[in-house]
Amino acid sequence: MAAVSAVPVLLLAERNRWQRIPCLLLPPRRWTWKQRTMKYATTTGRNITKVLIANRGEIACRVMRTAKKMGIQSVAVYSEADRNSMHVEMADEAYFIGPAPSQQSYLHMEKIIQAAKISAAQAVHPGYGFLSENVDFAELCKQEGIIFIGPPSSAIRDMGIKSTSKSIMAAAGVPVVEGYHGKDQADQCLKEHAGRIGYPVMIKAIRGGGGKGMRIVRAEKEFQEQLESARREATKSFSDDAMLIEKFVDTPRHVEVQVFGDHHGNAVYLFERDCSVQRRHQKIIEEAPGPGIKPEVRKKLGEAAVRAAKAVNYVGAGTVEFIMDSKHNFYFMEMNTRLQVEHPVTEMITGTDLVEWQLRVAAGEKIPLSQEEITLQGHSFEARIYAEDPNNNFMPGAGPLVHLSTPQADLSTRIETGVRQGDEVSVHYDPMIAKLVVWAADRQAALTKLRYSLRQYNIVGLHTNIDFLLSLAGHPEFEAGNVHTDFIPQHRRELLPSRRAAAKEFLCQAALGLILREKTMTDVFKLQTQDHYSPFASSSGRRLNISYTRNITLRDGQNNVAIAVTYNHDGSYGMQIDDKAFQVLGDVYNEGNCSYLKCSVNGVASKTKLIILENTIYLFSMEGSIQIDIPVPKYLSSVSSKGTQGGALAPMTGTIEKVFVKAGDKVKAGDSLMVMIAMKMEHTIKAPKSGTIKKVFYKEGSQANRHSPLVKFEEEESDKRETE
Repeated sequence: MAAVSAVPVLLLAERNRWQRIPCLLLPPRRWTWKQRTMKYATTTGRNITKVLIANRGEIACRVMRTAKKMGIQSVAVYSEADRNSMHVEMADEAYFIGPAPSQQSYLHMEKIIQAAKISAAQAVHPGYGFLSENVDFAELCKQEGIIFIGPPSSAIRDMGIKSTSKSIMAAAGVPVVEGYHGKDQADQCLKEHAGRIGYPVMIKAIRGGGGKGMRIVRAEKEFQEQLESARREATKSFSDDAMLIEKFVDTPRHVEVQVFGDHHGNAVYLFERDCSVQRRHQKIIEEAPGPGIKPEVRKKLGEAAVRAAKAVNYVGAGTVEFIMDSKHNFYFMEMNTRLQVEHPVTEMITGTDLVEWQLRVAAGEKIPLSQEEITLQGHSFEARIYAEDPNNNFMPGAGPLVHLSTPQADLSTRIETGVRQGDEVSVHYDPMIAKLVVWAADRQAALTKLRYSLRQYNIVGLHTNIDFLLSLAGHPEFEAGNVHTDFIPQHRRELLPSRRAAAKEFLCQAALGLILREKTMTDVFKLQTQDHYSPFASSSGRRLNISYTRNITLRDGQNNVAIAVTYNHDGSYGMQIDDKAFQVLGDVYNEGNCSYLKCSVNGVASKTKLIILENTIYLFSMEGSIQIDIPVPKYLSSVSSKGTQGGALAPMTGTIEKVFVKAGDKVKAGDSLMVMIAMKMEHTIKAPKSGTIKKVFYKEGSQANRHSPLVKFEEEESDKRETE
């Protein structure tokens, strides 16, 4: 077993640096006196003074904040990729556990147990993902005398196998959806049951969650390919390729109930969350409570979820997931035996800290509140901010966070994150950057708060889904609460509209920002050189051989825009774009760590965040965000922006899992060429055109870099003529 080395305890000054990250654990406005007393009560039973968090990123930071609040020391573990990460900085101690791939670090049970022993941690908090629902890890902790902050391994086992869980739920009187959950896993058997149930059907891995190993099959001809794809992904994620088949309910809602149990036989529910709006079978925005759900249905949901928890003697935080039809009939889908990603919205509407409850219950205490004492107040939304490109089928991305600024945290705003400006979103892990959580007295007010906060969340360096989340939060059907799991496909055209030309006023702002940056640079040059007669030491437009008017070319999308700029004696600028004239005046100033452009265009004043990096100008304001490029002369451009035309390119860095073609094969446009594993997801690479494969560049198991060619096609006569 590899050695586990400790990093020194962080200096207080260094640690305080990161405590400025805006995050609020609880809206204190709703604490009762009993809750206040309990919040500061000393832990009884099995004493926990030090907890190891067997995870990374935002959930590790989230657990640490509560641990510090309770006076419990926190221990981090980290991979090579996370050596300088935020969760390592926040911890009281941190231990290196291996290379970047999670199989060699965060999923390596023995290394984590060894770190717990060396650090003398009495408990391990698994967070979500990784080992959080791993039966073997829960049992190993028990064998080593370490408290596993989660349910008994028997509950993880029963609920982790979907076929077993559905049988238990049916026996407990919890409604279940029609399907096949049998042991016969032959492809033909599964296909026959799919035909019996009737298409569309859902193929699901019997273990795990997070959309892994899950496929919707709408016709019999698709079944075999989708089954094989689901099996591969399930094997990669859960080391088990067993599947179940369920009837797929069209346009259902995904409604889940937060439950909590203790070692004394008590179980409660903390109301429901609606997580219907998803892409790639993964949640993107969640809210609590569910819109339009009546109190009597809410009560039935909660009671069914408690029956489910008691059926497996559940302890700790868990989530019972249901699908709900248009008539609010609901059916058990699965139980997540861990803390959910979206738990903050439940905390916001109930005034609780579920991580504190986890730690107290793990130490042997009873659930802090009875069912009658848990009240629902207001409404909360959580938006997951991802490194992904919504315009490219939500393709996950990786790279540096060159600029990162967020809304200010307050009593109704939480920012759950594990990254800072300058950090990198790694290709080895989930591409989630942060969770933006807001609360208000009602749904409409909370939605307004969400949109306002999203406009203040500004990121430069990689593609994000922030603009998409804004479109989603502003859609009339979402605002009306008409949500379902097909929401994004159904409204795709409105949510992902074609790119529009930038307003000329924005182009004026971009040009002004560029001119003012030039002025700053020339002023610095003038101070450094002390050469007042240099033609480069003036930014007024009166340089030698330069007239009062100059032309600036900016690129808006694929179009070059010519702007004629006149420098006026009073410091203002005249700008001509096509046949329209603008009078522009403004200046750049710094506020905090950001630069702002305060300007007036034809008398309309605005304040816009301005970032200029390399050949791109970024503008962020309450009206939206815009990106304007500065064209690079052809003689300076070494690589064509169009990339390789003769084959398929890797959409991101990843591992080639499966290769379906070889040299000489004839393929049609849309045929599957390869399967790539990247960012914890399986991506099928399709043929961009029909033709004959000339060369395959990668073998199964090899690593391909982003934009590298995967296959090459035989050059056809039409292609030859185009290049001649």
